[in-house]
Amino acid sequence: SLSAFCRRSLLEQQITERMNEEHIHTYKMLVKYHNNFKRIGNMYKKGNPKLSEEVIQVAEEIKKHLKTIIK
Repeated sequence: SLSAFCRRSLLEQQITERMNEEHIHTYKMLVKYHNNFKRIGNMYKKGNPKLSEEVIQVAEEIKKHLKTIIK
């Protein structure tokens, strides 16, 4: 409500805007990419550990970005 918004503004709490359809679509796509990279990393864990490590690192970077979007 408007009064709750005003109270949060006065108390200097961070106010985040709602995600539009495009942002929601992008967020869901990043979640899929994160899951796919984790799966690929796990798949190559025994065969090529260096590749697996790099792929999992990419998945973790994606996860960091996802966490910043949620805040």
